[in-house]
Amino acid sequence: MIPDSLPKIELHLHLDCSLSYDVVKKLDPSVTQERYNEEFIAPPKCNDLIDFLKRAVKGFQLMQTTEALQLVVDDLFDQLQKDNAIYAEIRFAPFLHLEKGLTPYEVVEATEAATAAAIKRTGVEARLILCTLRHYTEEQSMATVKLVEQFAGTYVAGFDIAGDEAGCPVTNHIAAFKYAQEKGLHITAHGGEAAGPESVWEVLEHFKPTRIGHGARSAEDETLVSHLRDKKIHLEICPSCNVQTSMYETFKDHPVDTLKKKGVLLNINTDCRTIVNVNLQTEYKRLQENFGWSKHDFYECNVNAVMAAFIPAEVKEKLLAQLDAAYK
Repeated sequence: MIPDSLPKIELHLHLDCSLSYDVVKKLDPSVTQERYNEEFIAPPKCNDLIDFLKRAVKGFQLMQTTEALQLVVDDLFDQLQKDNAIYAEIRFAPFLHLEKGLTPYEVVEATEAATAAAIKRTGVEARLILCTLRHYTEEQSMATVKLVEQFAGTYVAGFDIAGDEAGCPVTNHIAAFKYAQEKGLHITAHGGEAAGPESVWEVLEHFKPTRIGHGARSAEDETLVSHLRDKKIHLEICPSCNVQTSMYETFKDHPVDTLKKKGVLLNINTDCRTIVNVNLQTEYKRLQENFGWSKHDFYECNVNAVMAAFIPAEVKEKLLAQLDAAYK
């Protein structure tokens, strides 16, 4: 069994989908444990990604003030600390938090400040990724990427696009990602989740990311697998979530082991700790049980994650030293 104490790296983690019951109760005392289980956690099998994402609304609806954002950030860092995560990249869409009068800038400012304080408090290193969403306008996407630029030099480290790639084209977002490329910003992009390998090819062509969020369905296209391996495009794999959204029938059907054996760079993530009702230790145990992964397999994935992380070289060196000390 993989020891719980081993350090872990997480690159794909949605802030608004990772609220514990404790923080939900603080933000809305009317929410009982039973209601939390029913409304915030998805069933083991959803019809599809859209069905799964219905629970995400519950999280961001509670995150509409600077105080609420701070509480949720603190809560997530407590979860990461218990999971022995030593580094995490936490993503959120600033435009989801404007219902009570905050501006997008104020949302990012509050979340970044809370992140800085939580890093100091817990010792868990972290960065923030700002997301545009597939259904957003060109203006919203451009405003989001410019926030990444405005917060350069802080804990804001990258730009992402999330949402339903099956239902919304890339058209509205090409300009924003071109801007990110021109400014040298770190880019990741969801693909190969709600749609097949064609969605991965699409984001690679138009957005030029160094990482793909999910990307599991790349396994269906051998040419794409070779491209990802040869170009060293990193996949942020979230196995339990992919099973829950009915991408795969069972955990054993997930191609994570196949992709790893074919030399594709990847790491293991929870995606949405609340909706999926999972942590990294549980993901590791499932990988061990289903594919026989060893301590060395998890070491490799975590090293891959560090090398793909949106952090300076000196931070990478520090994290790699921590992994070496624990795994070797």
